Amino acid sequence: MAEFVQSRVEDYVPVLLQLERVGLLTEKEARTVIKKVTALEYKLKRRSLNKEDFINYIQYEINFLELLFKRRQRIGYFFKKGEIEAVIKQKVHCLFQRATEKWRDDLQLWMSHVEICKKWNSKQQLSRIFSSLLAVHSDKPALWIMAAKWEFEDQLSSETARNIFLRALRFHPDSAKLYQEYFRMELMSVEKQKNEKEILRRANLDTAKDLYSGEILNCGLARVVYKAAVQNIKGAKFHLSLLSIAKHFKFTKDLQRKILADLQRLYAEDPHTWDFLARQELSDELPAPEAPKSKQKKAEILAQKEEQCSRVYERALASLQTESMWELYVSFCLERYKRKTNSEELKQQRQDRLLSTFQAAHDAGLLPQARYYDWISLLFTLEKGDLAVQLLEAATDRFPGSVDMWKKRLELLITLKAENLEKVFEKALALVKTQESLPLWELMVDWSEMERSEKATESLYQKLVLNPNTTKTMKVKYLQWTYRIQGYKRARKVFSSLQENRPFSEDFFKMMIDIEKDQVRRDDRSEGFLSWITLHNLFLLHTGEK
Repeated sequence: MAEFVQSRVEDYVPVLLQLERVGLLTEKEARTVIKKVTALEYKLKRRSLNKEDFINYIQYEINFLELLFKRRQRIGYFFKKGEIEAVIKQKVHCLFQRATEKWRDDLQLWMSHVEICKKWNSKQQLSRIFSSLLAVHSDKPALWIMAAKWEFEDQLSSETARNIFLRALRFHPDSAKLYQEYFRMELMSVEKQKNEKEILRRANLDTAKDLYSGEILNCGLARVVYKAAVQNIKGAKFHLSLLSIAKHFKFTKDLQRKILADLQRLYAEDPHTWDFLARQELSDELPAPEAPKSKQKKAEILAQKEEQCSRVYERALASLQTESMWELYVSFCLERYKRKTNSEELKQQRQDRLLSTFQAAHDAGLLPQARYYDWISLLFTLEKGDLAVQLLEAATDRFPGSVDMWKKRLELLITLKAENLEKVFEKALALVKTQESLPLWELMVDWSEMERSEKATESLYQKLVLNPNTTKTMKVKYLQWTYRIQGYKRARKVFSSLQENRPFSEDFFKMMIDIEKDQVRRDDRSEGFLSWITLHNLFLLHTGEK
């Protein structure tokens, strides 16, 4: 073992001597480096290898390189920079290679090596790393995409990137992300070739016609990728993602029409198709001569476009009455309502449309639960509290098991000081699952503390601390309320009566500790201090049992 270590250290000596000779290292520093490298090498020769030893060695070498760079910058000496530092970089690559061979499944180790190669612009080394990495982790589409992007963007090799994507699709024929990135790459390749051809044309070079295939420049390869993608990946969302990618390129008008035609033919009954078609009405730009000049005219045109969008949604709902279709329509109306505008007419039109859409979806029984919260919030903004109460009553009838919906209704009734509050509480607790009822009980005791008598509140707490679904939380709240309302002595009695009740609660003991501390601050007697110590020990005992 010593021979191998000595051999590796001796390979390092000429580099250190040269650095010492040019003044980048002192003699003492060179000896320190030799000593450190020797120690690190011995760690790598142990019978049981440790990954941390490799990482520490790699980090030491990287830090050494950074030190040399800073010193070169300071003294302005760059002679034989590549020759000297190439040895250290090669050593780092070798260490990474040994580590990744030993711990092949450690993706973070591979990625660290990739980042180092990118930082040092080690292109040949990085190409080999990607080759080894994909052989080991071929089950991860993101790595194939990373490798292909590097070949295309950094190596400027469309052919190699294309081959990587084709290999990746053999492993992952159902990966939507792979098809999307492959499709994007082919379009970027066309854009690159079109730009090159234009440069050659401007230079009056006749070779431009022969170098570039008309079929490729007409998105021929991208069409092939698109066709394969839609055959393997079904769904309007994926189809629309390809259309969205194509829209980023000016030369894809024909391809966009093809994708849109296929979308309408294959997914005519998909809500996302109708959502796209509706929004398309809004995104269509006006021809230059018709561009409005005044802000008022712009607002009128925008109002017309939004009305056209609304008609498309309504046409869709005539044949597609589903919750997802209503969700998309409501989302559109909500987005437009939240957009700022100086036109009061447009603002009112958006508000009216949103309210009518909420009501229509509710009447159809297809408004998603989350959208009721948006509707209620809007009613509050418009100061229509009475309508909000009626809406929440209807919403809890539709979603009787929803804790959040009942909580929202009860909070509103508490705010309005409704007379029938206790009956609504009882109804809610009867319909909600017992194990999910804690938020309602918390709301009820908070209300009781504010509005009901001390005796009624204490009676409610005594009931809830015995309920296994609420006991942990309620013991803490009961203790806190007792100390605040009835004082320290009563709080100690409550603690004593509940401290042995299972399940134990750390927060309960911590609350009593805080109370004891507060009491010590108020009355600095040894009895209070001793009770705090006893309580602290009791807390440790119970947490240890857990």
